[in-house]
Amino acid sequence: MAKNILHTIEKNMISFSKGQKLIAKYILENYDKAAFMTASKLGRTVQVSESTVVRFAAQLGYDGYPSMQRALQEMIRGKLTSIQRIQASDVVLSGSDLVTNVLHRDMDKIRMAIDQIDAAEFERVVDTICGAKRLYIVGFRSSSFLAGYLNFYLRLIFENVTLVQGGSAGTFDQIFRVGPEDVVFAICFPRYSELALKTIQFARERGASVTGLTDSEMSPVARLSDCTLLVHNEMISFVDSLAAPMSMLNALILACARKKGTDVSASFSELEHVWERFAIFGKVEDE
Repeated sequence: MAKNILHTIEKNMISFSKGQKLIAKYILENYDKAAFMTASKLGRTVQVSESTVVRFAAQLGYDGYPSMQRALQEMIRGKLTSIQRIQASDVVLSGSDLVTNVLHRDMDKIRMAIDQIDAAEFERVVDTICGAKRLYIVGFRSSSFLAGYLNFYLRLIFENVTLVQGGSAGTFDQIFRVGPEDVVFAICFPRYSELALKTIQFARERGASVTGLTDSEMSPVARLSDCTLLVHNEMISFVDSLAAPMSMLNALILACARKKGTDVSASFSELEHVWERFAIFGKVEDE
């Protein structure tokens, strides 16, 4: 329904009440702003009650206003320019306690991830990673920080991990040996990086398995992946808030470590001796 929400609104315009028509007209003309408004905020903006906004979402076939809001967000999140994102955030954040607002939005996305996690798919991703001959981690732009974080910890667990650095032709230099026994773990959120998508497509053509961490079943990464972890990120102004994806990666790292079992304990025991020998970490002095 997310792809057709504007069409659905236009098609049903004649059946709407007077108040619902005000909502519909605003969404059609300002969907980039409406997508990030609460039901209360949208109601105040068009001068109708919050309950009218909730009934409007139900009349469109959604099980609540949050579902309609997500449909709007999924439709536009890959298309908004930085300027449009700043303008949308002005509506969401104006007149609010900024730090509290942002933290609550991050918490909401983590709660959503908990509610929507597919446990069987998560286990398939873990099995796929643990069974890889070589594991390539792909994530560019803001996703590069997630990719680097995942790479740091998986390299402590596995011997066969490569972090693919973004850089056009250089990217393919790092992955051109990828093959059928290998796995590419691709992290990609809106606005979806074309370089990341081309890298994933190349890996698929070479027979590698692709596992994705992305925001929606409709994302291009999900369509290219053999198995996918879905978690909503948050667009706050020009910032990509990645609290929920980071939390999902933490779970993934720990699940991979648990599957490796005693091998991981032995590796860290050896590492602790190395760190101690070369005084990598400072000692806390007794008082």
